[in-house]
Amino acid sequence: MATIIIRNLDETTKRKLKVRAAMNGRSMEQEVREILKSTLAQTSKKHANLGERVRAIFSPLGGVELERSAREPIRDPDWLGARVAANRRTADHEARREGENF
Repeated sequence: MATIIIRNLDETTKRKLKVRAAMNGRSMEQEVREILKSTLAQTSKKHANLGERVRAIFSPLGGVELERSAREPIRDPDWLGARVAANRRTADHEARREGENF
């Protein structure tokens, strides 16, 4: 089991924790464990899907209909053509050298 230390806990919070623990018949330490366990269990179920959470936040603002633009085939970038040409020249040069060695 892991151990954590909570520093700079104000007296009001500590007092409320002590009262809550006593009302539940637990030590303060056990009460903190129960609070963390129950809070984290609720959070993980509630925010399991990030996409749904984002949609829930922004859906009250309304949606936007966007026009789909026509798609064209993707062109090779200019630098790719230069690289292919350079590789081809290198391969041709190496092939010529190998031919000379025979």
